[in-house]
Amino acid sequence: MEELRVTSSSFNHQGLIPSKYTCDGENVNPPLKIENIPQEGKSIVLIVDDPDAPMGTWVHWVVWNIPVKKIVQIEEDSIPGVQGLNDFMRHDYGGPCPPSGSHRYFFKVYVLDIELNMDKNSRKKDIEKAMEGHILAKGTLIGIYSRKR
Repeated sequence: MEELRVTSSSFNHQGLIPSKYTCDGENVNPPLKIENIPQEGKSIVLIVDDPDAPMGTWVHWVVWNIPVKKIVQIEEDSIPGVQGLNDFMRHDYGGPCPPSGSHRYFFKVYVLDIELNMDKNSRKKDIEKAMEGHILAKGTLIGIYSRKR
């Protein structure tokens, strides 16, 4: 499987996510850049989750059918594709908002050989099941955030 390069102009891999992109700020998605996209890719999926949440992994954003280009730029505060249901029970980006301590936020990107025909109320587990056998490449950007009290 090919490895995507996922970066942000707002934070480095394993770096601190600026509060602008969290519940303590504007709560908008950070800009992302996706590179090394396979030529045969048909669509992109983006899943943002927090594996350090107290009750298990918390899903902050699920987006699919992001159009494939040579280099994909997901702009700040944008809707790049179809947004599914996150664990806030909303169809949008829900920024980091840990109850305590530092949490890691995984911006996971997948290039698929198909477009997904999914209901807008689909959740992470539904998208992951639909992606099975169709992932051409993947990459992850990890950011860290802890709330100042």
